Amino acid sequence: MKTYSTKSADLTPQWHVIDASGKTLGRLASEVATLLMGKHKPIYAPHLNTGDFVIVVNAAQVRVTGKKAQQKLYYRHSNYPGGLKGTTFAKMIETYPTRVIEYAVKGMLPKNRLGSDMLSRLKVYPGDTHPHQAQAEKPEKGGVVER
Repeated sequence: MKTYSTKSADLTPQWHVIDASGKTLGRLASEVATLLMGKHKPIYAPHLNTGDFVIVVNAAQVRVTGKKAQQKLYYRHSNYPGGLKGTTFAKMIETYPTRVIEYAVKGMLPKNRLGSDMLSRLKVYPGDTHPHQAQAEKPEKGGVVER
């Protein structure tokens, strides 16, 4: 018997809808990164994008533990001398709630072209509505798994 090798023709991505309300940021991000990489599937291959599409709703209601709301900083640089800026988690969650989850998941994915492709399958929305109902209702494309 020959050893099975996953081919790109064998891949059928599913759609997962995850509600982030009341969940801890890091635990949510690790669960989403696992789904995006496809490590939850028996056909996982590190050289192929075996992952699924993930929709995260209620991103504005994600929480962090301890004093991280005031102490956790998100940095950006303007490429000018002295251009380093820092934004706290509390300020980021009220202005751009989707970026908090996107940055956390991006840090857990591979740092190559395949990781960029995986990240493009992540859809994050601050409220409980999303425009992907049409994909969610197609069982022949893999269906939707609510979490």
